[in-house]
Amino acid sequence: MKSFTKTLFFVLITLSTFSVFSQNTNKKLFNNIDAYLKANETNGFSGVVLVAKQGEVILSKGYGWADRKNKIPNSPATVFNIGSVTKQFTASAILKLVEQGKIKTSDKISSYFTQTPIDKSDITIHQLLTHTSGISNRTGGFRYDEASKKQFLKEFFESELHSKPGTKYQYANANYIMLTVILELVSGQTYNAFLKEHLFEPAHLKSTGYKSFNFNSEKLAHGYYYNRTDEKWADWGTTQQHLPYNNNHWYSIGKGDIHSTIEDLYKWHVALKNNVLLTSKTREIQETPYVAENDKMTSYYGYGWAISKSDKETKIVAHNGSNGLYFADFVRFVDDDVVVIYITNAFLGNESEYVAREIGKMVFNTNYTPTPISKNIYELIHEFMKTNSSKNVEKLPAYLKKELKDEFNDHSILNRLGYGRLKKEKQPGWALALFKLNVKLFPEDGNLWDSLGEAYLKYNQKDKAVKCYTKAVELGSEDSKKTLNKLLKEDE
Repeated sequence: MKSFTKTLFFVLITLSTFSVFSQNTNKKLFNNIDAYLKANETNGFSGVVLVAKQGEVILSKGYGWADRKNKIPNSPATVFNIGSVTKQFTASAILKLVEQGKIKTSDKISSYFTQTPIDKSDITIHQLLTHTSGISNRTGGFRYDEASKKQFLKEFFESELHSKPGTKYQYANANYIMLTVILELVSGQTYNAFLKEHLFEPAHLKSTGYKSFNFNSEKLAHGYYYNRTDEKWADWGTTQQHLPYNNNHWYSIGKGDIHSTIEDLYKWHVALKNNVLLTSKTREIQETPYVAENDKMTSYYGYGWAISKSDKETKIVAHNGSNGLYFADFVRFVDDDVVVIYITNAFLGNESEYVAREIGKMVFNTNYTPTPISKNIYELIHEFMKTNSSKNVEKLPAYLKKELKDEFNDHSILNRLGYGRLKKEKQPGWALALFKLNVKLFPEDGNLWDSLGEAYLKYNQKDKAVKCYTKAVELGSEDSKKTLNKLLKEDE
């Protein structure tokens, strides 16, 4: 009995020590992540993050504003557009129909649509799910323009294939819109109604849906973007204000624009993990790496999820999405039982895409220092222009390198800003300075020499313009030939 008591005492002490160690580790992790995100608020970071490890939520918090005008802060209950993270819901709905015995992933779309042309008759549901149908990423229109289901189908069937079905991966939103057409056709329900009954409600998602919601619109995060022309941040509003008010939303549905919260997405993760929605066999099918997404074969596409490996060679199942303003990233380190969910409503730049991955590195290495999120690059350049004269333009690259923590290598940014200024400046100033700097940074880009030539023309510096257009033509800019020939004829 004494031996048993000693053993039990030892076990309890060990478990208690382990618990305290785990609590301290998680507290340190919370503080590190929270400090990283708070520090970036000063640069305009705005969004929400949830981090969970082995079933315990380490951090669930909002940063910045959901609605700047009305001073409504982001919180774990704020509802965001989750972009193409939507695809996992669409794929899960299709797999639910498979479980119900109503469809097979090997079914050809020609079995559902008699109007299917020969070149698309062999496209399967599997190929739609894995983006290997051959459909071009240009098929379909702008996400918020009106389009009926009939119109979308016509465009889908009349479109030119990017590749032969089943031969090549080509991420294309039209694949998932077509899956939604099939879902509604087979189920006899609308997309939102089917997802609500078979996915949202069983997973207890209270703030997730497409278009129609049962909560106050004040919970919706506004989307913000930096307006290059006005040189300030602008409020785009909410997605609900841009989606067609009727059912002619067939450029949007199925492939994006589901709305959710980090709280609901975590519930969704738990429901998937515990096989509440789909069987373990179906989940394994959904998370199978079917086709490489890149030439290096570092990431593969499953059914609505991208599958890759961590630095430790453990499995990662993830998907991100954006409509250009909102950006969402849902990263599940399934072998490690870690999940990171991140959504922003003010896309700042490249670093905005890597927040979840940076946090993932922090989870597995408490000493890791994440890369700061810089201000929007256009905002940075405008701030430089406000505090410097155009004569100091040569200092701009060093300034950007310091702020961005990287070399400036985008040919188009200064070009866009140059044209913006060209419309405003009657005399040579920042427009001309930006164009001149751009050709100095990227001298082999003929398009940039063409832009500089256009600026010289505006300021009646014809000789310099001719030299620029000549250089542009030498570098292969076909559009410059017409202007150059016209200028040369004027001198004859």
